[in-house]
Amino acid sequence: MPPRSAPSSAAQGLDWRSVEPAPLVLVQGTEGLLADRAVARVVERLRENDPETERVDLEAATYEAGMLSVATSPSLFGEAKVVILRGAEACSDAFVTDMVAYAEAPDPGTTVVVVHGGGQRGKKMLDAIRRSGAPVVACEPVKKDADRAAFVLAEFRAASRRIDQAAVRALVEALGNDLRELASACSQLVTDTTGSVTVAVVDRYYGGRVEATGFRVADEAVAGNTGEAVALLRHALDTGADPVPLVAALAMKLRALAKVAAMRGSGGPSAKELGLAPWQIDRAKRELNRWTPEGLAAAILAVAQADEEVKGGGRDPVFAVERAVLTVARSSGR
Repeated sequence: MPPRSAPSSAAQGLDWRSVEPAPLVLVQGTEGLLADRAVARVVERLRENDPETERVDLEAATYEAGMLSVATSPSLFGEAKVVILRGAEACSDAFVTDMVAYAEAPDPGTTVVVVHGGGQRGKKMLDAIRRSGAPVVACEPVKKDADRAAFVLAEFRAASRRIDQAAVRALVEALGNDLRELASACSQLVTDTTGSVTVAVVDRYYGGRVEATGFRVADEAVAGNTGEAVALLRHALDTGADPVPLVAALAMKLRALAKVAAMRGSGGPSAKELGLAPWQIDRAKRELNRWTPEGLAAAILAVAQADEEVKGGGRDPVFAVERAVLTVARSSGR
């Protein structure tokens, strides 16, 4: 396998889908799914070039001095080698020392991938890796619904399949809090279905999840449908839902309304600055037709109080979330 020269710093800030093998690669961020995919892509690309590529896995937390030197030494039969160093966010001091030295002159015939789950531990090592010009793959949490929807679309594009926008929304509402679960659902739909994936298809597989999520509870509460909101809430709680994410869904819904309401004034934020997808903005505009500023303020205060109580500030989290749902629903149209 021909030697690979270190890339320039211009290669930094990569998405996991575009990272290529290099003598040294840094995969950094708290989203484990994306980190795993970045590592898998590097290994896959190496084995496309040389199917006999040897893989060595080491844990940075239990690393002892000299282990990197042994791991990167030439294979007995001269095969290419990739060394995966996981858990660098909890690395030993010996790991930092050896990686700083290695980053100064990485072996061009070996690929070393350092996986760091975030935080300041090992900063000296991280700085040394970046100075080397190594590509850096950002694996940060996917927090916005717009980004989760983009993730779903990318999953289906990669599988050469189509999914309706409404079906994307349904998947995100049902499973968007857990990126691994969302990715697994995309994989299942690609494998088990044919043709374009529609809302009906998503509902057939995940309808129960969609109907009982905090997002559906929030939708009904914001629409002023008190009875339906409470029924969905109780069903969600009866099937094991935790009050904390239920309150978080209410808060997310009200934040979207408040953000879009701010657009109405002169000098307000643009749609791009809101961090919302176009469909979310359109929906919020329709929903705001039944809300007054006073009602929205009352709902936001109620959810803020519930958020504090379900996180330890109150004695009865279930009562706190139910009271918040009732307040939101009754504030709609007021």
